[in-house]
Amino acid sequence: MTYAVIGTGAIGGYYGSKLAHSGQEVHFLLHSDYDYVKANGLQVDSCDGSFHLPAVHAYQSTTDMPAADVVLVCLKSTRNHLLKQLLPPLLHEQTMVVLIQNGIGLEEDLSQWFPGIQLVAGLAFICSAKTEPGRVNHQCYGHINFGNYSCRNEQRFQQMVADFTEAGIKAGVVAYEEARWRKAVWNMPFNGMTVALNTQTNHLLQHPSTRALIREQMMEVIHTANALGIEAIDESFADEMILMTDEMTPYSPSMKLDFDFHRPMEIDYLYTRPIAVAHKAGLRMPKLEMLEAELRFIASQL
Repeated sequence: MTYAVIGTGAIGGYYGSKLAHSGQEVHFLLHSDYDYVKANGLQVDSCDGSFHLPAVHAYQSTTDMPAADVVLVCLKSTRNHLLKQLLPPLLHEQTMVVLIQNGIGLEEDLSQWFPGIQLVAGLAFICSAKTEPGRVNHQCYGHINFGNYSCRNEQRFQQMVADFTEAGIKAGVVAYEEARWRKAVWNMPFNGMTVALNTQTNHLLQHPSTRALIREQMMEVIHTANALGIEAIDESFADEMILMTDEMTPYSPSMKLDFDFHRPMEIDYLYTRPIAVAHKAGLRMPKLEMLEAELRFIASQL
């Protein structure tokens, strides 16, 4: 299958490069480092083995790209309005669009713009950054779960999962709602708390007060997921996520990097939308609602 990557940053650059390195045909949409990548290729510095792609299918516009079997959308959700123009040139009748993004409600909104589009959620568990042109720094982890939202071609969906696996990426298949809420259990506490307290993940877990608060926030997400009928996420998952983060390299999540570089933060899909879903289900997330309010204030000062 042919792949297109929209958003060749820390996530798109890593997964797209891994697929290309394994022999898949991958076309990359680039912005600020297009000229550099066109001349020098892509470099992935990885804890699992570094590699270089000397020649890359690089583009500045999707109108110059061929239609793809799979489109990996790796933009920040604050830029999803651009998809109305970016996606159409890449689509054919059977194209599968994978949103490797954080948050709740992403597929629902995109399907309203493109009725009948075949969508998959991609939930990446990875510590990765792109801090200079054409170079991705993969620090740890890297597995990804896929949740089928509206893909009608099961064979094509399974082929994509197999392609990721053959590229050396641990890839799993999880029910769509479960996949989104599993990722929210980690995302909602750690993204916002690192911004609000201007710190990294390790410091939050080293202090007893913030470690306890992180777990309480995780349980708010888990209780909401359970109220929505997602029984596979329970209290033990919060403990699993905390232990996993204990073992991680000290890390600044994507929202913290956006804050540090004075970029818009993904508050809507990471906080506002799941909090609204909880309210609709008759639940409150009081600690996360307070965090959302703090983030709104911080964003207004940037």
